[in-house]
Amino acid sequence: MSDKKCKVLIIGSGPAGYTASIYAARAGLGPVQVTGMELGGQLMSTTDVENYPGFEEVVQGPWLMEQMKKQAENVGVEIIYEMITQVDFSKKPFRCTSETTTYLADAVIISTGAKARWLGLETEKKFQGFGVSACATCDGFFFKGKEVLIVGGGNTAVEEALYMTNHASKVTIVHRRDSFRAEKILQEKLFNHPKITVIWDSVVDEILGTENPKSVNAVKLRNIKTNGVQEVPVEGVFVAIGHDPATGVFKGHIDLDEEGYMKVAAGTTRTNVEGVFAAGDVQDKIYRQAITAAGQGCMAALDVEKYLQE
Repeated sequence: MSDKKCKVLIIGSGPAGYTASIYAARAGLGPVQVTGMELGGQLMSTTDVENYPGFEEVVQGPWLMEQMKKQAENVGVEIIYEMITQVDFSKKPFRCTSETTTYLADAVIISTGAKARWLGLETEKKFQGFGVSACATCDGFFFKGKEVLIVGGGNTAVEEALYMTNHASKVTIVHRRDSFRAEKILQEKLFNHPKITVIWDSVVDEILGTENPKSVNAVKLRNIKTNGVQEVPVEGVFVAIGHDPATGVFKGHIDLDEEGYMKVAAGTTRTNVEGVFAAGDVQDKIYRQAITAAGQGCMAALDVEKYLQE
């Protein structure tokens, strides 16, 4: 096990991580970026990106991440392809350990992201990016004038159903229970919306579609009380059953909220540990966009620069 010293260690490699490393490098902080297992984060499984500013054409998620990575390398970021498995933030320098190296850092930016929860169906995986999505605000535009299904019962599901009424001709929301967990005011809006239908006590058993071109045309729903099965024609399925932030390794070292997201001081990226910062979906459960993650990556680098100067 070798030691490696650095001023700034950036953990994670999505839009937040790459942006933080680019800004830190340009500030002369010589950042080291440890990528983690999922190089590029959630955008690696997003095919068409239409809402990232600066591109006339639709761009591919993996391509966009590749461009960010190249830019980081061009400004001198040292990118290391491994995973941090242990941290110690109790004393300075901070110690973050991988299988091969202990990184000794004066400041740390955590941008390990979050992962959408999926239903775990074979057919869900098959049609991911071809009619199945976990982000209505990212992909809703592709379903203009089409019928869609939202799966879930919390705030996210209800918000996504309401959001999709701007695009879709009809929105069906399916929930495995007989009531929503979402805030009452959101529920009222949903129940009063003429475009939205609710199916209770039901789960998605299968997503149906065509092979060539690959697209969704229906879902098989099963009522968990009666076991009755119905087929609902839809062209889009949005899974909105929550996200899991990648914060397991930081538990007990950084303050997390009840869902496992990192807590930061309002309007900053500062965590409860002085010198440790968090950016992107690891701390943001509201916006969860590539551009907001990139913005927070920039904020984190600027917060770090200020912290190291002080």
